[in-house]
Amino acid sequence: MQTLVKNGILVNEGLSVMGSLLIDGERISRIILSTDFNSEQEYNAAVASIASDREVDAAGLHILPGVIDDQVHFREPGNTAKATIASESAAAVLGGVTSFMDMPNNNPPATTNEALEQKFAIAAEGSSANYSFYLGATNGNIDEILSADKSRICGIKVFMGSSTGNMLVNDEHTLNRIFKESPLLIATHCEQEDIIKANMAEYTAKYGEDIPFGMHYRIRSREACIECTRRALDLAVKNNSKLHILHISTADEIEMIKEARKLNPDICGEVCVHYMWFNCNDYAEYGSKIKCNPAIKTPEDMLAIRKAVKEGTIKVVATDHAPHLPQEKQNNYAKAPSGIPLIQHSLQIMLELYRKGIFDLEDVVARMSHGPAECFNIKGRGFLREGYYADLAIVDLNLPDSNSTNAPAYKCGWSPFEGKEFSSSIIHTFVNGTQVVENGKLTGKRDAKALEFER
Repeated sequence: MQTLVKNGILVNEGLSVMGSLLIDGERISRIILSTDFNSEQEYNAAVASIASDREVDAAGLHILPGVIDDQVHFREPGNTAKATIASESAAAVLGGVTSFMDMPNNNPPATTNEALEQKFAIAAEGSSANYSFYLGATNGNIDEILSADKSRICGIKVFMGSSTGNMLVNDEHTLNRIFKESPLLIATHCEQEDIIKANMAEYTAKYGEDIPFGMHYRIRSREACIECTRRALDLAVKNNSKLHILHISTADEIEMIKEARKLNPDICGEVCVHYMWFNCNDYAEYGSKIKCNPAIKTPEDMLAIRKAVKEGTIKVVATDHAPHLPQEKQNNYAKAPSGIPLIQHSLQIMLELYRKGIFDLEDVVARMSHGPAECFNIKGRGFLREGYYADLAIVDLNLPDSNSTNAPAYKCGWSPFEGKEFSSSIIHTFVNGTQVVENGKLTGKRDAKALEFER
């Protein structure tokens, strides 16, 4: 099957150019840019000469490489009332996300290679988007880490703070071995446990269980993040590790990463869209809906994160998509779980920040597609290139969308953006050359594959 996607604006590798691309099976076989011709007539003649089985008219639309989200919690196995790989990957492609990497804090946790194989099998049966999975580190599974298949498994997830479950890695000998010997990228959740516990005790003594949600960023504080990130960076510099610090939430961490990268260029970092959209002043309006770990911090931190993304200090933007049931989030502070469902709306959020003049379109693509592909050494994805997989997000920058926010596809059924209208819409999504979204609707077709890594 050959599909010609024609006459859109291709946004790729720092340029936005009118063009067309031919999909042959799973891959992009040809890219035709208007700038390669002397006139519009020559370009139109070249496009008209291409034989294909079907055409998609992208006039007035922008063609982006599909978004790669390096941090999601799709809850399967173990918490399928909240989400499944099938449900959340469907939401993902509706939002232009064509690949995801899922976290290991399942029930049971994915801390063995056997458990990972079960998740790969579930995804092969029902995922709409390409997939990989992290192996969770514990204080006692170093043998599983050393035997992990580095061509299929995206990374090792190390909870250096007790964000969720019982996967806290706090044994210094184990941490040193992981940072020294892991064959895979090490992705860390960095919050210092003893600082959080002390803060929680202080605020519980003051408020009981009815702590105001606006205190979340003081309990899971800036200091807790900074101290733990410092430990991770020291270990990575000492052992020359491939370190990826997830969901950076403070200005200080950005500066620390800058300095550490001078000694170890294999250190990279990720921020999530909610840290660029919300700040601590928004707890008064949103409450538990924006309670997440690490906490959303100050307006100054938000601005510093935006600046780091704009300048390329931080090259990966993701979601930490983490759905919970509405009745769970309606609990008081002590009982309401942390996490926000975001994957259907992450690209729209970044396009909204583009509309506000904070980012260029090329920045959005660089951080959501190119950056993850390069950080994780993903084979054949993240760019519009001949020979690469045809993972595409085709968007209309001028078609407002409130349907996806008021009736999101997440299994949990809610979004913090309820009542909001985004300025842009995701019109079509292709995964491995198969059109999985057409005119904003799922087509029912799937051709998702396990991601491959060149390491």
